Amino acid sequence: MRRSIFSATAVALGAALALTACSSDSGGGDKPSTPSAATTTDAPKLTGTLTVWVDETRIDVFKKLAEQYQKQSGVQVKVVQKASADIRADFVKQEPTGEGPDIVVGAHDWTGQLVTNGTVQPIELGAKASEFAPVTVSAFTYDGQVYGVPYAIENIALVRNNKLASSTPDSLDALITQGKQIEAKNSKVKYPFVVQQGKDGDPYHLYPLQTSFGAPVFKQNDDGSYTDTIAMGGDNGHKFAQYLQKLGKDGVLDTAIDSQKATDAFTHGQTPYIITGPWNTPAFKKAGLDITVLPVPSAGGEKSQPFVGVQGAYISAKAQNPIVANDFVTNFLGDEFAQTELYEAGQRMPALTAAADKVSDPVLKGFTEAAGESPMPSIPAMDSVWAFWGTTEAQIISGKAKDPDATWDTMIKNIQAAIDKSKG
Repeated sequence: MRRSIFSATAVALGAALALTACSSDSGGGDKPSTPSAATTTDAPKLTGTLTVWVDETRIDVFKKLAEQYQKQSGVQVKVVQKASADIRADFVKQEPTGEGPDIVVGAHDWTGQLVTNGTVQPIELGAKASEFAPVTVSAFTYDGQVYGVPYAIENIALVRNNKLASSTPDSLDALITQGKQIEAKNSKVKYPFVVQQGKDGDPYHLYPLQTSFGAPVFKQNDDGSYTDTIAMGGDNGHKFAQYLQKLGKDGVLDTAIDSQKATDAFTHGQTPYIITGPWNTPAFKKAGLDITVLPVPSAGGEKSQPFVGVQGAYISAKAQNPIVANDFVTNFLGDEFAQTELYEAGQRMPALTAAADKVSDPVLKGFTEAAGESPMPSIPAMDSVWAFWGTTEAQIISGKAKDPDATWDTMIKNIQAAIDKSKG
């Protein structure tokens, strides 16, 4: 694999750590009034400009943060909006030419591709790493080095309509039984629980169930980093495939239920439960639902662990001013003020512990408690998994695959062949 190249600015990046922020003083309130980064009077003066790429979902809050950073540091920050579907590809394409940004904001699972393409440089968090939730730092860690500063966490969980159910069983089978009992008593209820699928499947939303069978997608090292050795084959994988077939035959899982239909069913009181993420809960609240967020019950006997997604900022390998770029992502975006601003704009739990500790929203706290300990793999091999994985699960659920074990084994072989091909 190609490593990210250390430029002559590596020493300068180390020197930038001298700009470490002082602790925020929030005056005992819930929100720090001003950021602490780059405000110390004895810090070296920052100069120059920064270009930051963000997508349409973050443009407003980053413009606000850019104004604040410019006001306190004197550095001009140009925030450029890029389409969410194109931002990563555009960065990989333009960064080698020197026409890309200094900083790009996005998901942690970009890390493998960005590092192997040599488009981002390592970030030395040092002691500051301990200020973030551990899973958020490991999410941006690749080959032992950190490549992004995290600011938000998200994952799926079980969301309950408290009007339809006041307690929830610990196992998925018991939950389904409860849901069917509710359905029998309430003519409006049509499903014991819903989880989006669609014709191409949705392994992301089924992953908590899969891990409860002891069939994680890849094996992990002792430090939590992923290898490219497939771990969802064998007996545990077969048991999960058989379970999917059963849920499909029973009509509990249905490929006709896509994201919109699942969300609508829960919003309209047609099911007491949905497996989803925090992106849907504002709509549930707006609809007047009283909801509780819980861990996904185990289906296979082991703990259900959803993928953890982390948002953060990367520094380009060709950043024009790496000292300023490092100060912006590490000291400014990594400060409680910015993390709180980003939380209030995006309603995702902050990665910084000091900011997360002040979040009182029970819904977001519920998602945090339901999170697993492993981030979604960011290794390049993951790109070889999704299509085969989703299609296979959809075939099993829909009944098109009569032998779930053989179908699952074929999927494993196809994924392994794709991974081997990608290695050249």
